Amino acid sequence: MSTQAQTVPRARIERIALGSDRAAKIMAVRAAIARGAEIDSAWREANVVARSVKTDAPAMPLNDWELMSGARQRALAVRQILLEQKLEADLYVGLEGGFHSISVEGEWHTFLRGWAFVTDGERESFGMSPSIEVPDAIVKDVIQGKRELGIVIDDFAGIRDVRSKQGAWGVLSRDLLTRSMSFEAALIAAFAPFYNPGMYC
Repeated sequence: MSTQAQTVPRARIERIALGSDRAAKIMAVRAAIARGAEIDSAWREANVVARSVKTDAPAMPLNDWELMSGARQRALAVRQILLEQKLEADLYVGLEGGFHSISVEGEWHTFLRGWAFVTDGERESFGMSPSIEVPDAIVKDVIQGKRELGIVIDDFAGIRDVRSKQGAWGVLSRDLLTRSMSFEAALIAAFAPFYNPGMYC
């Protein structure tokens, strides 16, 4: 049944709207589209429309709830922008990165990770990136110093505007995983109900 559902021709995905104009996020969406196109021809002609958006999310989300909420707000905000411009997209995407801390046997660990949210206006889906542990000194500077991670990483790495390049992910993993790559993984997960609908009906 699922095999048959996967081979049924579907409408093409022609336009995907992203609630950000950051290069790393645009690259992530394009990479995720290319991966989807490998298994679903409906994705092969998809183009990305990127718009800067404003949300109520904190500049530096500190838990999964804030990350998920921020990603969702971004997707809904870009949808509203396009509707006001009398444009539509097949899918609307929001991406949000930040911290999530958890206590293991009384010891706190803080991880950097991202969330993706995707909607077609009816169906909604979340996806999460991998996580990488953040050094305590960086966590302290961000949380106690109330500074954005991008600025702190710039100082620690001695690189200007890390956020628009490899991101904190690239600095922490020595570019084995970049910010764009982490968001790509989150997107592949969030896009699943749309390129593999037979499993999500």
